[in-house]
Amino acid sequence: MKKLAILAAILFATVAVAADAPKGPVTMEAKQGNVTYNHSKHAALKCDQCHKGAPGKIGKLDKDAGHKMCQECHKAEKKGPQKCAECHVKK
Repeated sequence: MKKLAILAAILFATVAVAADAPKGPVTMEAKQGNVTYNHSKHAALKCDQCHKGAPGKIGKLDKDAGHKMCQECHKAEKKGPQKCAECHVKK
């Protein structure tokens, strides 16, 4: 019974944190074109896969960090955009 209570607490905490994710897309400015990230499309992931430590604004990502975080994951999962123009949109 104690294990069930612990599991319920963990699940509740996870839902509470995920509920704080932005409702709409987040757009990050990039020289090659802005990149739009949609939390709802990534709901199956754990927050700490992108957010190191407590979830919150990641801050400014440079080219290498952004590519390492996003592009490598998309390639490994064989899902999502993997080519430059699929993420970077010039206006």
